[in-house]
Amino acid sequence: MSKVMKLKDAIAKYVEDGDVISLGGFTTNRKPYAAVNEILRQGQKDFIVEAGPAGGDWDTLIGAGRVKAYINCYTANSGYTNVSRRFRKAVERGELLMEDYSQDVEMQRIHAAALGLPYLPVRLMMGSDLVDKWGISKEERQKIDKLPDEKFIYVENPFKKGEKVVAAPVPDIDTAIIHVQMASPDGTTRILGNTFHDVDIAIAARKVIVTCEELVSDEYIKNFDAKDNKIPGFCIDAVVHAPYGAHPSQCYDYYDYDADFYKMYNVVSKEDEDFNGFLDEWVYGVEDHEAYLNKLGATRLIGLKNVPGLGYASDALKKGEEK
Repeated sequence: MSKVMKLKDAIAKYVEDGDVISLGGFTTNRKPYAAVNEILRQGQKDFIVEAGPAGGDWDTLIGAGRVKAYINCYTANSGYTNVSRRFRKAVERGELLMEDYSQDVEMQRIHAAALGLPYLPVRLMMGSDLVDKWGISKEERQKIDKLPDEKFIYVENPFKKGEKVVAAPVPDIDTAIIHVQMASPDGTTRILGNTFHDVDIAIAARKVIVTCEELVSDEYIKNFDAKDNKIPGFCIDAVVHAPYGAHPSQCYDYYDYDADFYKMYNVVSKEDEDFNGFLDEWVYGVEDHEAYLNKLGATRLIGLKNVPGLGYASDALKKGEEK
């Protein structure tokens, strides 16, 4: 059964107000910006976020006031901002509930969700402010059904009497959105290079949207270079063909990140008025992802591909046809 949908339809069907959401990729790598922009256009809000190392994807959603609670370990467009500016301002102003876990623990919490574990026992964070200080109080947690009641609790290691470990809650993810290099109509998903936490969130989430650079046949993806297929089709609810769907971040083996765009965002995200102007121009002011690409222009997009060492799936397809 084909799961191919238009981006607008996939976001409307599978992203709901109040969802616990996780986005794939890593800071400036394979972030699902096309989907993020569509969420902004459609207006979904009040998200509970489980974020691995994030960047401008969550920064724009936070800046637009769409995030209710943010559980995270790191948020920055690496190389351009030390800490994403909209995220930082929201925390400083007291406008965002934010809980901080170490990167290792946050990644392992998400992995535990994929494994179906009830909680995660770790020694990490012990002896640091990550256990001594809570970003979201118990009182605030009790007001939001989808937040765990505790940041963590200490439990005794049942195999070593007297040893205490941290028991961290495992997230219950409603929606995961991932951008990948290639997918097929049945949802089989191919990821080249580092998978980050994408496979885990796809397994853990109730609803999964995949946007892809190339949409290929089910037969092709299962018979040519199938070793790179990372997520089985039964995990995926919607497949969206969205070339350059990770822009301005990079998509390994397809294009580099757009340095000029990141530099521009670093400037306009400093002040409220400039940030709102950015949204008006680059998100609300374009009808859809295709219009966004037209605004960027072909010369700019082609330039992102002219990077030594990059190969393209289209070349692989040609080789496959020759075989």
